[in-house]
Amino acid sequence: MSRFVLVVDQGTTSTKVSLVDDQGVTRVASAAEFPQYFPAPGWVEHDPEDLWRTTLDQLRAVSDAARVGAHGVAALAIANQRETVVVWDRRSGEPLYPAIVWQDRRTSDECEALTREGAEWVTHRTGLRLDPYFSATKIAWILDHVAGARERAQRGDLAAGTVDSWLIFRLTSGRAHVTDVTNASRTLLMNLATGTWDEELCEFFRVPSGVLAEIRPSVGFFGHVDAQWLSAAVPIGAVIGDQQAALVGQGCLTPGATKSTYGTGSFVLQHTGASPVTSTGSLLATAACADAASSAQYAVEGSIFVTGAALQWLRDGLGLLESAGESEDLARSLSDNGDVWFVPALTGLGAPHWDPRARGILVGLTRGVTRAHLARAALESIAFQTRDVLDAMNHLCGHSLPALRVDGGATANRWLMQFQADVVGVPVVVAPSAEATMRGATLAGGSFAGWWRLDDQRHDEGRTGERFEPRMSEDEREYLYSRWSRALERSLDWSE
Repeated sequence: MSRFVLVVDQGTTSTKVSLVDDQGVTRVASAAEFPQYFPAPGWVEHDPEDLWRTTLDQLRAVSDAARVGAHGVAALAIANQRETVVVWDRRSGEPLYPAIVWQDRRTSDECEALTREGAEWVTHRTGLRLDPYFSATKIAWILDHVAGARERAQRGDLAAGTVDSWLIFRLTSGRAHVTDVTNASRTLLMNLATGTWDEELCEFFRVPSGVLAEIRPSVGFFGHVDAQWLSAAVPIGAVIGDQQAALVGQGCLTPGATKSTYGTGSFVLQHTGASPVTSTGSLLATAACADAASSAQYAVEGSIFVTGAALQWLRDGLGLLESAGESEDLARSLSDNGDVWFVPALTGLGAPHWDPRARGILVGLTRGVTRAHLARAALESIAFQTRDVLDAMNHLCGHSLPALRVDGGATANRWLMQFQADVVGVPVVVAPSAEATMRGATLAGGSFAGWWRLDDQRHDEGRTGERFEPRMSEDEREYLYSRWSRALERSLDWSE
């Protein structure tokens, strides 16, 4: 009997793979980083072969380390960065162009032009906004800028999709071109109510529907991994966009349950049940994870583009940090922020501002400012951007959250978690494991294997994360937030 699932978390800066047994225990885990490329201001790219190579290498490394043959694996589950797109040749499997990453802003002009033509009906059908964040204009850009690509797409020679579909195509040696509903709901091409590709949307965005993958429920059969890769034909049994996977991993499976994941960016999702929210204001409506036997599920989302990436920029771009973890000690070394503010609009601003032309700014610099002030300002910006989204979510839903569930790498920063509780004014409850995305994909994979239900939380019994209670006075909270808001206003509509 197969006792394990292999779980892939293919993210924006790294690929992680775990082998998990039928009791929910991780036996072996491995990860590998890969580079991002920034060929022009506002452009962000990956080499699609890096995504494939790191996935395959980590799958093999975990299998070898555990000494578990592929015949002992019941299923492979995939969680992946969303909106990032790859276009490739159907026959050779070769990518036509680098993967255009979700953070990329090169199609801002196109989105502004399309907004004048039809923003309202697009939002009504997709739950999304006309923003370069999403996949449709990225695919169209590649078809327009690679010689002969649009003609090849019309002939049926090309395939396009989000990272999940790219990995599945390679894992199955080209036998399956499929995606799941959570990833498809992030493209601007899927009708959210029907869960199918919308021909009028495809025509509007100039993306031939024939290049797109077949949409399937998040838990179900997606194809077999070719035996040449793992020595046995392992079934791919679950595919989920990473933020919807974290929603599952945090146990947010009933209306009103809300989580925030801190990664390269931050993503606040609230489960809304079996009906999509048709009027979301400055937020998004998106598909949530469901298996083939369940009705469709939905969530509202606030997407923040740069949070952990701000610390990465201080480390790699400016050389001010040796590691992201160093930021906690630097922040603690100061009694206050010195009225220094960092708005990390390095790739524009997402929810609730939606300004692709915003750019990052540092405000309040004096001769007394040190790298500690910049590190603290970066951490504070994560908390303030999260409050921006939660305020919009509270307004939409008509009530305030009793507490905020959080996960992701930045939850290890206890200074940040306390400051987050202080500026939102509600308790912050850290997940038992920071890897909620991996846990959600694990639950989905185990559900496919028949080990448990998707909403099974029995493996969390007796496990609780740290809870941070707000300690800041209301006056101080609102004063700091007003200063943050003033700084943010100065970043808007900067880029021409």
